[in-house]
Amino acid sequence: MLDLVLPQVCGGCGVSGTGWCAGCAESLSGPPIRARPRTDPGVPCWALGPYAGAGRRAVLAAKEHDRRDLAAPLGLALARGLDGLRARDRPLLLVPAPSRRAAARRRGGDPVRRAVRVAAGWLPDCRAVPMLTTRSDVRDSVGLGPRARRHNLRGRILPAGGSPPGPLCPPNAEVVLVDDVITTGATAAESVRVLAQAGVRVRAVMVTCVA
Repeated sequence: MLDLVLPQVCGGCGVSGTGWCAGCAESLSGPPIRARPRTDPGVPCWALGPYAGAGRRAVLAAKEHDRRDLAAPLGLALARGLDGLRARDRPLLLVPAPSRRAAARRRGGDPVRRAVRVAAGWLPDCRAVPMLTTRSDVRDSVGLGPRARRHNLRGRILPAGGSPPGPLCPPNAEVVLVDDVITTGATAAESVRVLAQAGVRVRAVMVTCVA
């Protein structure tokens, strides 16, 4: 009866009867691929897949259509990808890339943070630590080229809470910046730079999709 009133639709392919089908889950289950954005953040970048197909549709559904249920399968896919790359003898800290505050308010929260929390819950000795935020004057990056994106973000990504995040990071921890999509690499590069200035060394960037 509930399916008749509020039918479930797969966030990756649109098939009815499930929020996330086995085929779409399979499309994000392979080993991560290396991403090489035009703005180099100075650390290796990895993606679960290209910005196409089920991955692209799921990211857009989570961001633009309030599909909060997709945090669970996207977080699990991120956890599987991270598990194949991480060191086994060190704690893992996942830092969600910051979103514009206005966008997060419009979406009723940050879908990247939700997926990161799920991913951390699947991995042993792992925590999600939101260390970064943005200033209110950051523009929407849609339509901006690499240079404009860098200019838009320079100095506008800040430590969350206004204090250096170093104490949140054990000296032997692996720190991975996590985002949904990497396009030009501007957000990743500025985030890595800000964290480095605060004494936090980022080992890698992991995203759901690379554009």
